[in-house]
Amino acid sequence: MGKYAIPIIAMIIVVSSSNFLVQFPINNWLTWAALTYPISFLITDLTNRSYGPALARRVVYAGFALAIGLSIWLATARIALASGLAFLVAQLLDVYVFDCLRRRVWWKPPLVSSTAGSAIDTAIFFSIAFAGTGVPWVTIAIGDLGIKLAIALGLLLPFRALIFLIKPDLARTS
Repeated sequence: MGKYAIPIIAMIIVVSSSNFLVQFPINNWLTWAALTYPISFLITDLTNRSYGPALARRVVYAGFALAIGLSIWLATARIALASGLAFLVAQLLDVYVFDCLRRRVWWKPPLVSSTAGSAIDTAIFFSIAFAGTGVPWVTIAIGDLGIKLAIALGLLLPFRALIFLIKPDLARTS
């Protein structure tokens, strides 16, 4: 597994815990998962910047397969299905957008790719997981997206610092 191990394990932890936490609202606008799930984009972007889009996609696929199995155990089958589909589409979009912006100023690829991924993830996940259930999912989705975007912005400095730790030579050139 080698260099895949840490990002895959991190992805499994983030996605599985988020699928559990999405079942618990903080208020009418948020669930606890809104605070944990954005870290998945950080993991994908760090992998993409450090090792390229091919390895980032492999981490997404492995994280998807293993996290969905755990999610079925931690959450309902509907939430696991919604999460799996949303995760796969959003993370692969994140990898693509990040790679397209790779040569731009260091903060642009993670911010733009995480924003695009968060928007599609929110739309897919909440519409599948909660439509027709009586849960005020549109309201929660709006709050969730707002928090995801704020966290994406807040994770820019940790992204930069972690790149220095993972690949110091790469951090100086990007």
